[in-house]
Amino acid sequence: MAEKATQEVPLKLWQRATKTLPPATVQPATLGANIVEGGVDFAVAAPGAYGVELCIFDGSSRDAVEYRYQMNKHEGGIWSAHLSGATAGTVYGYRVNGPWDPEGAQSFNPFKLLLDPYGKGVEGDVLLSAAIHGHEVDENLDPTETPFIQSTIDSAPYTARSVVVETSEFGVVEQPRTPWNETVIYELHVKGFTKQMEGVPAELRGTYAGLAHPAAISHLKALGVTAVELLPIHAKWPEPFLTEKRLTNYWGYSTLSFFSPEPSYATKHAQQLGAQAVLDEVRGMVSILHEHGIEVILDVVYNHTCEGGSPGQMISWRGFGQNMYYRHTAHRPVHMIDDTGCGNTVNFDEARVVQMTLDSLRYWSEEIGVDGFRFDLATTLGRFATGFTPRHPFLVALAADPILSKQKIIAEPWDIGPGGWQTGNFPLPWSEWNDRYRDTIRSFWLADIANLEAGRPSPGPQDIATRISGSADMFASTIGHNRPARSSINFITAHDGFTLADLTAYNHKNNFDNLEGNRDGTSQNLSWNHGIEGHMKRLPRRATDDSTTPSGMLDSVFYARERSMRNLMATLLMSVGTPMLTAGDEIGRTQYGNNNAYCQDNPISWVNWDMDSWQHDMFDTVRYLLALRKKHPVFRPEYFATGMVYPGDEICDLSWYTATSTKMKPENWNDVQHRTLQALRSGFRYDDVDLLAVFNGTLNSASVKLTEGRGRKYRLVFDSSWTNPNEGGAVSNASDHSYCDSVDPGSTIHIEPQSLQIYLTE
Repeated sequence: MAEKATQEVPLKLWQRATKTLPPATVQPATLGANIVEGGVDFAVAAPGAYGVELCIFDGSSRDAVEYRYQMNKHEGGIWSAHLSGATAGTVYGYRVNGPWDPEGAQSFNPFKLLLDPYGKGVEGDVLLSAAIHGHEVDENLDPTETPFIQSTIDSAPYTARSVVVETSEFGVVEQPRTPWNETVIYELHVKGFTKQMEGVPAELRGTYAGLAHPAAISHLKALGVTAVELLPIHAKWPEPFLTEKRLTNYWGYSTLSFFSPEPSYATKHAQQLGAQAVLDEVRGMVSILHEHGIEVILDVVYNHTCEGGSPGQMISWRGFGQNMYYRHTAHRPVHMIDDTGCGNTVNFDEARVVQMTLDSLRYWSEEIGVDGFRFDLATTLGRFATGFTPRHPFLVALAADPILSKQKIIAEPWDIGPGGWQTGNFPLPWSEWNDRYRDTIRSFWLADIANLEAGRPSPGPQDIATRISGSADMFASTIGHNRPARSSINFITAHDGFTLADLTAYNHKNNFDNLEGNRDGTSQNLSWNHGIEGHMKRLPRRATDDSTTPSGMLDSVFYARERSMRNLMATLLMSVGTPMLTAGDEIGRTQYGNNNAYCQDNPISWVNWDMDSWQHDMFDTVRYLLALRKKHPVFRPEYFATGMVYPGDEICDLSWYTATSTKMKPENWNDVQHRTLQALRSGFRYDDVDLLAVFNGTLNSASVKLTEGRGRKYRLVFDSSWTNPNEGGAVSNASDHSYCDSVDPGSTIHIEPQSLQIYLTE
């Protein structure tokens, strides 16, 4: 809750004697706090300021003594100072004096202690209070007047401080550099993944060290993923409206620092030791994951900050130059532009903003050792005031950077600004989250089936064929040059939205715990509850346990849901592109219908490792599918199919057939009668066997005449009707298919309703 304004005492700044330090010993453009021989160089950008003070504290407590030093101004608005004798662990911040003109997007205020935008360590909390606002506010933290009146309350006792750290203590194990076509991404939350994992010691659960514990790594390796994509671990500060409701921004999309790791995910011991120990724990986590061949991708939020809109808080960037760091309208009085839905939009028209972002990315790549980044609302990063362009200086600079161009770079290719949906329009080296893939696969296996059951119209298979084949219509050559098939990041679920299990158990979102009246979160889920609303863990497993449910109904519903989950997962893992799984989907994790659990730091969001038998079966299924994908390159083509015969081959690289084994014709694709169909993918180009997938997206079982292909026998290596791969004679590591049923080409097979079969040729 907000601190009482009456507890705050104004600070009489500019009346204390301050000493001017010598300038930095290295090029002032090297921003941040950098340890050099004999001390520390400090440099910060504040082009519009009259003066900048470096504030040094004799500890991290809120009442620590503050020593202030005048800094030296350089060309381009850089201010620097060299502090002799300073070392790692030095606690510091800045005060900036300059024009107070909120209607002109200038709001300098020397009464506010500011975090270093380049600070690599942070200690202490930001307390929601009147003190952290640059303008005067009332007891409800609303502005007292408009235009805003400058606040004269010292914020130092109420805000976090930056800390000097170093990264030379130990080296991080070399990056695995997993090829894109072998990459399987696993999106997880550092805390939520191990918070309830019994194999991890209690003191390590929910921490960076917990993710690096053998129990956590054992699960990742047994599953078969190659990279973890971590929800934001940049230091964060929750939105005031969440604090007032005693909630928090659990996901972390409310950045406090682009260089400092979030301290609360470190072990208690590391937090007590301070920022250096927190950083060491993060680097140690990355190093250990690398030892086991697992890459680390960070979800990063450069499109907005935690300072909010206008009126907002003055914690860091706003105090160094609001008009530099944030977008505003062009005419006075200015208003902040909100293309992110989070109150402010970082201004990528500014060279300093582009520099800061690139410097942050290089720091996390070179000093922390991470392997790539997923950019939240990435359209914002490529937008001028006039709109998005794939040739934006930031995108060009990243592509030309010798370090960053080798990283795995992934866009969430949309925001809520004008022209915000840009899927398919990011240049190399970018890959992109493919929302059309997500929606199409959900529709085919869930929403369309629900429509058929209700007697409503349902489409044919055209869209699913396009998406399974890599979405070439969006990625092949949409921005003037060819892009590889890995450009599409294929996913069914992510942190935002229903889990895989909840897609099959809820027709409607259940977000009441967020205290927003269930108005938050999307209502366009393309889900299907299979006849009964609610997850299996909240329903009796046997019909006899519930006298209100017809005998046997629950068992049939549960089986249908499990089959749908297997359909979705198998489709994902045989699709062209780069697959991304969400942590816990492999064991049917539920959020009990909450499709926007961003503020739920509790068991709603944490992975529950207490599994029923069907969850063990689900894990075995996903592990087996990933093993198939790893063993057989035909599951993961590097190139888009042409529908032609590759030189030296006998069959087309990809061909589609009806249930009667005739080639699909143009008029068949939009016909609901052809929701039972076959896809034959040649493995010749990849020195592999061929793959035949049979889809039945209807309410009824079907007979399918298998296409002849090149005349070789087929082995049934997967059937979504199997509750466990063992039912089909499959070996869990996919190394031997000899126990799987063998079928002659041209044979007629039976396939259950709403199911998928995968065959490999002998």
